[in-house]
Amino acid sequence: MAAPTKNVATTARTETEVVVAGAGPTGLMLACELALAGVETLVLEKLPRPIQQVKGGAIQPRTAELLQMRGLLEPLLRRATPREPVGGHFAALPVPLDCTPWRTRHPFPLTIPQWEFEEVLEERATAGGARIVRGAAVSGVEPDAHGVTVTADGLRVRARHLVACDGGHSTVRKLLGLPFPGRPGTHQAVLADIRLSAVSPLVPRRMGHMSTLTRQGGGYWAMLVPLGDDRYRFTFGRADRADTPRDAPVTAEEITAALHAVYGARTVLGAVDNSSRFGDATRQLEQYRVGRVLFAGDAAHIHPPLGGQGLNLGVQDAFNLGWKLAAALQDRAPDGLLDSYHAERHPVAAQVLHHTSAQRVLALPNPSEDVAALRDIFTDLLRLPDANRHLAGLLSGLSLRYPSPGGHPLAGGRVPDLDLATASGPTRLSALFGSGHAVLLDLGGVVPSGLRLPERVDLVRATCTDEVGAAALLFRPDGYVCWAADDSAACHETLRSALAAHLAKIS
Repeated sequence: MAAPTKNVATTARTETEVVVAGAGPTGLMLACELALAGVETLVLEKLPRPIQQVKGGAIQPRTAELLQMRGLLEPLLRRATPREPVGGHFAALPVPLDCTPWRTRHPFPLTIPQWEFEEVLEERATAGGARIVRGAAVSGVEPDAHGVTVTADGLRVRARHLVACDGGHSTVRKLLGLPFPGRPGTHQAVLADIRLSAVSPLVPRRMGHMSTLTRQGGGYWAMLVPLGDDRYRFTFGRADRADTPRDAPVTAEEITAALHAVYGARTVLGAVDNSSRFGDATRQLEQYRVGRVLFAGDAAHIHPPLGGQGLNLGVQDAFNLGWKLAAALQDRAPDGLLDSYHAERHPVAAQVLHHTSAQRVLALPNPSEDVAALRDIFTDLLRLPDANRHLAGLLSGLSLRYPSPGGHPLAGGRVPDLDLATASGPTRLSALFGSGHAVLLDLGGVVPSGLRLPERVDLVRATCTDEVGAAALLFRPDGYVCWAADDSAACHETLRSALAAHLAKIS
């Protein structure tokens, strides 16, 4: 039976294994992963109720693959916003990114309002036993050698670990006095979920490639994304409004002025569901782990919202951290496993910060003559298959590889969602990860019978008609290959050490 979402007044328990600060996509994904591993988890969220805001609604292909592994993609597909089957973008340039060379079943971004994504994750997390307390703003963090005491609006909780998933203005980060180095924002924009009672011919009728949804006029740049039923996500800005205070309310008059300037006076604002301002600052924590406190999502890194990276970066932080934190708490982790969270994820975010900085220049709404020339050259480069494949892999997450010793070409990366034949019938690679366990996949009959595997490592013997590139593969719970062997000799020689190094203590 699902544990209900609670408020502070109805929650009396004061001890848990993990406190997660923040019930956004990152915090809820982490709660799902921890609950799946049997870790007692309490999520503290400062807002009293979810906000039905569209922001951050692009699910990139690699994130879709990870969600498929946990059985979470199908309920999201049922809620997704209809869109043309077209690839993502780099800096809004008019050449779609083609993910098909990466052999993915999900080559196009999936669009879903963030609040609906959060609702699916919350249902899964609470069904697994996680508790979510809303209206609980963290106000105190007291870490020590054995755990963390967290105070939130009168609730005082003792936990073995705290994970801060509380956004770019992270309270936890500020309470610990941690620097957040980087660059301040230079541009500001408005994001509003609106309804239109009348539209001009300039208003897009269907969601397509980003380059078809952006326009300029009257000193404004804007992007109007149709969501169905007269609803739109409206993003706009102008250079002479860069100094507007971030907390200044967004008025209907301000939105109307931008609509009329870009889409004409025949476009009539019917209602504003919600609105906010955002900037393009670029910052990253120097360390994602400080003793018993860890950071994920926007609490660890922020960047300009170009290329649809933010939600995906945080969700993938959670996938990387969840199984490692669970193994550490359950005394299954080999030395250094929890520290590998920072070692693996910090460079990934640094790379995203790097390429979104490049996109920020290329996507300037009023480019100089030099930048316009650079855009033309870059657009031509994107039409070259190798260049397009590289950037498609980068922005989709499909090209991500974690450092992995051993030297096998597959180690550290993903494997496509293979069709497999097993003794119990046909299946797919993604279906093997629903339990959150690691998987030892024997495709060549090279894994010895009677092999004793550590807890939460499943052996699957199968055949596959696709060319895989290895006779046996050891997958981490987050679906990345940590070891592979081409024959039985290599398997017998290195498998035990690979298990001990990557996944579990072995006596």
